[in-house]
Amino acid sequence: MKGAVAWRRRLLDWFDRHRRHLPWRATTDPYRLWVAETLAQQTQAARAAAYYERFVERFPTVEALAAADLAEVLKQWEGLGYYQRARRLHEAARQACAERGGALPRAAAEWRRLPGVGDYTAAAVASMAFGEPVAAIDGNVRRVLSRVAATEIGDSLARQLAVTRALAQALVAGARPGDVNQALMELGATVCRPRRPRCDACPLAAACAARRAALTTIYPLRPPRKARPARPFACLLIQCDDRRLVVRRMATKLLGGLWEFPTIACREGEDCRAAAERGLRDLGLPCRRIQPGTALTHDFTHFRQTLQTFLVEVEAAGDPAGVEAQWATEARLAELPLTQVARRLVSRAGLGAGRGLTGR
Repeated sequence: MKGAVAWRRRLLDWFDRHRRHLPWRATTDPYRLWVAETLAQQTQAARAAAYYERFVERFPTVEALAAADLAEVLKQWEGLGYYQRARRLHEAARQACAERGGALPRAAAEWRRLPGVGDYTAAAVASMAFGEPVAAIDGNVRRVLSRVAATEIGDSLARQLAVTRALAQALVAGARPGDVNQALMELGATVCRPRRPRCDACPLAAACAARRAALTTIYPLRPPRKARPARPFACLLIQCDDRRLVVRRMATKLLGGLWEFPTIACREGEDCRAAAERGLRDLGLPCRRIQPGTALTHDFTHFRQTLQTFLVEVEAAGDPAGVEAQWATEARLAELPLTQVARRLVSRAGLGAGRGLTGR
């Protein structure tokens, strides 16, 4: 592609001078790069870096990760969100150890055969660890190159992606393909930002069609954003002495494998109090007292959860029906991999006898 050689040189010169010091940039170990790229998906690099240090300290090799219990992996991931990434990383590590003796792939095509490894992660690891000239296209890279190429506004998203991919592949088809991929990611994260791009600091500014047309803010082209629906839930903070009842979410569901306070989705036309009482009946736990507590919201990718808590006192810590559950002390809750909502509730107050999480 015309201009690719000069653009690659400018990118690499810029990257050598301005790259951030992220912990995984000091290694070509494919396992550590794989962990880093998985952590960094849909996460800011600085936040991913803090998790990365702890994660590779606890699981320094693919064999150590494969040997770990999933609950321990989820605990290390707690608070980062998108827990399916952690489950798939753990599953893929076990598969690599069972089928390959712990040897990780070299080529992107082989990486894609592991659970949870998509085109981006496969290309990123293969290029950075083994120098394979394959483009790694994440949101940052797509934004940079869609602005440089600036396809017609009326073009389909498929056409825009095809042009972006062709340009990215041309850029990595030369020296230091892993660094070229990282340079594009870095450029999108620090300079070619979604809002107020710093065009004066961009090594590709002279080649950028969107900049010349003063249209940087409309790229990349995207479909209209759909409204995020709100869904009401009741959350049961069931207490017996200094313990709270927590239940484990099914592995096949959203946030599978994590622990939470019993949470019940309200049926159509059902208020939260009725949903809470229905949830208690399903658990088979007769209560001594129930009162409403704090309300909060939590955003998921496709919906907003509106949560009404209820403080429930029971006479005895019985075995609830139909769920994997435990009665947890404050110390035990600190050890469990909790959902983000559950951790938010725990942080509001202690769990001593007679104390609630209502903030009252």
